[in-house]
Amino acid sequence: MLLWRSKLSDCWLPKVRKHLDKVLVDHAYLERKAATTALNLEKYTELFDQLDALNAIAIEELQHFSQVLGLLRERGIPFTGPMRSPWISAMMGQIRRGRRQQVIDHLVVCALIEGRSCEKFQILSEGVRDLDVGLADFYASLVESEGNHYATYLIMARRIDLAETECRLDFFLDLDAELIRTPHPLPLLH
Repeated sequence: MLLWRSKLSDCWLPKVRKHLDKVLVDHAYLERKAATTALNLEKYTELFDQLDALNAIAIEELQHFSQVLGLLRERGIPFTGPMRSPWISAMMGQIRRGRRQQVIDHLVVCALIEGRSCEKFQILSEGVRDLDVGLADFYASLVESEGNHYATYLIMARRIDLAETECRLDFFLDLDAELIRTPHPLPLLH
């Protein structure tokens, strides 16, 4: 896994624990967005040989979306409007234009989103066990999948251009570190 340049704030887990209903709604939107993103990546000709892998990610993310919707229903939590993530918005905002640069940046950002999800799901699997064993088990079940998506996206980018991918990974890891250190009050996964 990545060597993050800044660890999560100590206040993230307590904030999330107080608002698990909002976090589950946010999680549902993130899974749906992850599925559509995997499909949208198929527009890049550089990834035409990766369509099966992208489709597999999209299908898995839709399954996760469905599972989270089930958790919302079980808990009587309404599926309300999404909250905008400052972290994701800032990361996506740095994707360069230009075909080759754009596909590499898009893949690197997707990899980092999946990597942070992997990390946070691991934390949640342990950090909410006293509140909700079923939810803790659910988050534990997602850790491997998110880690695989992280690796898949990064491998795709490296196949296009290894040196450029490493350069952009370095850039986005610095940005991630800066953003992680900037607190926001929203109870979001990212």
